[in-house]
Amino acid sequence: MKNVWVFSRGLAVGLAAIVSAFVLMGAPAAAQYGAVNGEWRSYGADVGGTKYSPLDQIDASNFSLLEPAWSWTTVDAMLSMEVAGGEWTSSSANIFDALQEKTEELWRADAHPRIFNLKATPLMVGGRIFLNTPLSVGVSLDAKTGEPRWIYNPKSYEDGTTSMSVIWNQRGVAYWTDGAGDERIFWGTGNGYLICVDAETGRPCADFGEGGRVDLVETLPRATRGDRDYLNALLYSVQSPPLVIRNVVVTPVSIADRRITKEAIPGWIRGWDVRTGEELWSFHTVPLEGEFGVDTWEDDSWEYSGHANVWSTYSGDEELGILYAPTGTVTNDFYGADRLGANLFSESLIAIDVETGERVWHFQAVHHGLWDYDFPVHPNLIDITVDGREIKAIAQVSKQGFTYVFDRATGEPVWPIEERPVDTETNVPGEVVWPTQPFPTKPAPFDGQGVSIDDLIDFTPELRQMAIEAIQPYRWGPLFEPISLHEDGGTQGTILRPGTGGAMSWTGAAVDPETGILYVPSHDSYQMVHLYEPQETFPGQATVRYTHGGPGSTPRMPNGLPLFKPPYSRITAIDLNTGDHIWMQPNGNGDDVRNHPALRDLDLPPLGDRVARPSGPVLTKTLLITGMESGGTDGGPQLVARDKMTGEIVGAIDLPDVVLGTPMTYMVDGEQYIALTVSSNPPQLLAFKLPSSGL
Repeated sequence: MKNVWVFSRGLAVGLAAIVSAFVLMGAPAAAQYGAVNGEWRSYGADVGGTKYSPLDQIDASNFSLLEPAWSWTTVDAMLSMEVAGGEWTSSSANIFDALQEKTEELWRADAHPRIFNLKATPLMVGGRIFLNTPLSVGVSLDAKTGEPRWIYNPKSYEDGTTSMSVIWNQRGVAYWTDGAGDERIFWGTGNGYLICVDAETGRPCADFGEGGRVDLVETLPRATRGDRDYLNALLYSVQSPPLVIRNVVVTPVSIADRRITKEAIPGWIRGWDVRTGEELWSFHTVPLEGEFGVDTWEDDSWEYSGHANVWSTYSGDEELGILYAPTGTVTNDFYGADRLGANLFSESLIAIDVETGERVWHFQAVHHGLWDYDFPVHPNLIDITVDGREIKAIAQVSKQGFTYVFDRATGEPVWPIEERPVDTETNVPGEVVWPTQPFPTKPAPFDGQGVSIDDLIDFTPELRQMAIEAIQPYRWGPLFEPISLHEDGGTQGTILRPGTGGAMSWTGAAVDPETGILYVPSHDSYQMVHLYEPQETFPGQATVRYTHGGPGSTPRMPNGLPLFKPPYSRITAIDLNTGDHIWMQPNGNGDDVRNHPALRDLDLPPLGDRVARPSGPVLTKTLLITGMESGGTDGGPQLVARDKMTGEIVGAIDLPDVVLGTPMTYMVDGEQYIALTVSSNPPQLLAFKLPSSGL
């Protein structure tokens, strides 16, 4: 087993002093709805993924008085220099210069370890913060001071660049306790291991797997440890937090996509014993021969197809003993001629018995997916009342901008979901586009879908005409418009809206258990899809005829003007008791558009910021809290609080940089804190609280 680098109490060489004592708080069973006892025990506050805490010390009257309580700078900055054999300074340029010299040994030249992606939402249990860093390093901090308690470094980066080619990601950890003193922290690594450490000491759990880790690659078909793709990136990694439910730990996985082969690792979902690391069950998201769903794969394409993985996060129901798994697209994202059929269980929400691994029910949101419309985030569990009927419900938001709502025990839709005809015409050889796709009748979409003339910018007639001319060389149409090849003198690729980043992504939604209202931050995204033949570039390696990433142009407006109407990002409140939208508010001023020379005289209202990804939400008893990229004192980033019933901003504080991870909130010694990671240089975890006079 590879050596590990451990920082624990008494081993704090070169770092801040460590607090000398901690008092463990009690360990009640996880609540289904919201954080309890002022803690934050799961990535989404609870295993049901509500992102809700009933804390109310911070409210509309005092939110703007929040001040920094403490900050922690990612240890990855120091590790990056250690890896590169240089001296640590606060200059990111020095880090990158030193790392660049090492790239030929371990990493792609443009994909060395990247520390600037500190996306984790921390947990707080018993006065202790737990999170992980982009380099898969586990960390515990004092929740009052931010002082390090322990740091555990599995050195996963020594195996090379993580999957997905250029991304170094970690979004959080999982916590478990038996309530009698055994407390464990779990996370996955960039090189495909599941790690277990003691929550108090940071030492590996000696009875879990081999020396505190489980090899997630070992039992998978078409997977060999250390396998790399054609870009020299690892094929298999973990980048999102595990979920622990009924003493079973389940981890998501990322598998390198945009493949040049039709063969790929399947994204099987597996449950591991929380004490021993024993594999308890495996759910085959690409079914094997004789299994349910294998008939949706024509010409035995299940034998070599892969992905259909949960790369983001899970949620679960402790009472029902059900794990809810939102899966992604199957190989290849935009070309399906090698896998004709509906392709279960790709792009599906699967309810799995957490003790047996058996399917309870499933819903497939995209049949024979050709648009990379993964489910990018865990669903939210909520009890609602619809037309006088009480329903234990589950709401799954999607990249497409849909919200699918089901009875979480049976999978029955709360409101009808209709199979509607879609365009099937394509010039891609061998492709057979599925003739229908599911459309929820309620709730209405929460962001823009597809491309039409009415969607284009219309601030002035001249701008509208420019936008019409800009899209003419391309294929465009409603949601699920088929992908097309370039044609001489004809179509120059397909405009996909939303783009593959989705109207919303892994930051997800939050739901209020007291009202049944779902809050969804989203943004208007589009992209061009250009297919190319990888055999020409990678002869002897490519086995798929087409994949995305070829050369091509994109429709653009002059001088950076937007192509589509605002809002460019928004927050939508949806009453899940009725399926109706309550309000929608632009998320940010969109000053880069409002102040554009062609528009500044129009006195435009807030348009929403043009962001790559909206901040995730956190709910308290009285507030909806999110990050915003504009509107601060100097026009910079803010943390804002909104009235939950109107969406109006009722408080704000300036931030040093944009929010990376979804915020969370907790209470220690009678004081409420809000914690979040920001993209500073290097990135930091920040905690805010009220001044003593504000309590």
